[in-house]
Amino acid sequence: MAKSSNPEGKPGVRIVVAGDRGTGKSSLIVTAAAETFPTNVLRLLPPTRLPEDFYPDRVPITIIDTSANPEDRGKLAEELKRADAVVLTYACDQPETLNRLSTYWLPELRQLEVKVPVIVVGCKLDLRDDQQQVSLEQVMSPIMQQFREIETCIECSAYKHIQIPEVFYYAQKAVLHPTGPLFDQESQTLKPRCVRALKRIFILCDHDRDGALSDAELNDFQVKCFNAPLQPSEIVGVKRVVQDKMVEGVNERGLTLTGFLFLHALFIEKGRLETTWTVLRKFGYNNDIKLSDDLIPHSSVKRAPDQSVELTNEAIEYLRGIYELFDGDLDNNLRPVEVEDVFSTAPDSPWNDVPYKDAAEKTALGGLSLDAFLSEWALMTLLDPARSLENLIYIGYPGDPSSAIRVTKRRRLDRKKQQSERNVFQCFVFGPANAGKSVLINSFLGRPYSDTYSPTIDDRYAVNVVELPGGIKKTLVLREIPEDGVAKLLSSKDSLAVCDIAVFVHDSSDESSWKRATELLVDVAGHGEDTGYEVPCLIVAAKDDLDSFPTAIQDSTRVSQDMGIEAPIPISSKLSDFNNIFRRIVNAAEHPHLSIPETEAGRSRKQYHRLINRSLMFVSVGAAVAIVGLAAYRVYAARKNASN
Repeated sequence: MAKSSNPEGKPGVRIVVAGDRGTGKSSLIVTAAAETFPTNVLRLLPPTRLPEDFYPDRVPITIIDTSANPEDRGKLAEELKRADAVVLTYACDQPETLNRLSTYWLPELRQLEVKVPVIVVGCKLDLRDDQQQVSLEQVMSPIMQQFREIETCIECSAYKHIQIPEVFYYAQKAVLHPTGPLFDQESQTLKPRCVRALKRIFILCDHDRDGALSDAELNDFQVKCFNAPLQPSEIVGVKRVVQDKMVEGVNERGLTLTGFLFLHALFIEKGRLETTWTVLRKFGYNNDIKLSDDLIPHSSVKRAPDQSVELTNEAIEYLRGIYELFDGDLDNNLRPVEVEDVFSTAPDSPWNDVPYKDAAEKTALGGLSLDAFLSEWALMTLLDPARSLENLIYIGYPGDPSSAIRVTKRRRLDRKKQQSERNVFQCFVFGPANAGKSVLINSFLGRPYSDTYSPTIDDRYAVNVVELPGGIKKTLVLREIPEDGVAKLLSSKDSLAVCDIAVFVHDSSDESSWKRATELLVDVAGHGEDTGYEVPCLIVAAKDDLDSFPTAIQDSTRVSQDMGIEAPIPISSKLSDFNNIFRRIVNAAEHPHLSIPETEAGRSRKQYHRLINRSLMFVSVGAAVAIVGLAAYRVYAARKNASN
């Protein structure tokens, strides 16, 4: 196997040997390296290297000897923390050293947070009293139950050359082909992430999509993973083994997914983990059972702060097909279990946690419509393009991953051109506490009105499709920003770069709510002017079913006129009167130049720059006149000299 099989691309495997003094650590290492038992051995060996071709995996091994003396404990801890695997030794003729594994050594590894495979090795097998013969399994079973990090137990004799090479072979194998990510020892089943990866591999190999691997597909799989074809008799043999244990593992079309998973569980139970790991690595998986970083085109996601990322039409059409495939009853309602099924070939479902959980509108049956499904993808692509690409690959996107996304034009250019061609717009929703921000967002997701007030603590996202005149659909992302989170947001220079439009919500019956909303508006507008990331802004007067505060009309007129933006848009979530607010938000985002507010400081700055530019222009004109005058004088002087 290639060196790249090694975790994290390390050039070799580092094995640290630890245990009580006198348990045979140094003799074990020397005998493994020199293939002879040492007559005199150093108390502490220098690092010992086994050559690349020592074992079939062709990965070099460095073995580190350690001292158990109390004064060397710091050095021991340092070496253990750098280990890829730990060999813990006890002496077969000294039972107390075996007890020390569970009372000292294994707890010590846990305390040091050394999370690598552990190989327990009983040395000096030749010295054990024949009267005390007990099976290794009987001795080690209780310890292995308590300490799941133990990968293998083995007994050996350096003096008699019994199972010495096997010790470091098992240690290397535990690093290159670890059991932990694949198999749950307690339940004796494949781990969920392993099942998901193998399911994806099965689907990729099932070329005719009939739910089974035919003899030809099984042979193609074998050639791809192991560079060797299967003989017809071998294929028959494989299917017979599966069918004998699990009838549903084989049908008339070939090996089913159930049978495929059973085979891998069988390989692991028989200790042939390298078989399953070879398959996983051939399909690009790393030791965490995730696709390797080099398979995700992160470079194609590079962008300026005021650029965003959207799915291409090609990717959207693929996702439409996926939706139809998993919406079995074609009722435009992808149930939660069906959403889980969509991502059953990914390491986990990406929408189970915030900000995606509950970010899209649910159907009356609690599922996702096609628009909501595509909206979730649009949100993930906007917030985390690499993760979106990764999940597209996991669910089987067939094209070049970089063709699935596009980077939009810079928002600064959109403002200059006075039009945006984005399909996904991000709107920041600001406002004081209890102004109606959450109610507005809930209504955006089709949720019923509630009088119960529950303050938003963290940023919250909502995404939905907004239909414009002519049947054009745009995706709108609302990001609710709590009042006490605004200062932190604006502490970053680029915080408004990702924003297409900002909305400021206030309680139209509460004058203090209005004043606080206008303060936030001035803060946000000023930050945009200072950083060059000005954003169009709309004011929303929520709770229009209540009586407005006395000076509402004159105050709002003054602010709107002073800042050069539209008058507040009245809405009542309680009466379901939204005044086309979401369509108006999208329209303002599409024509960003029309709604950018101007603060007094910004206006003064512009007047100052105009004055400077005008002065520079006068200076330039004056300089030009002076130069022309000087040139004319020189011509006149030259002619005068010539006539004389």
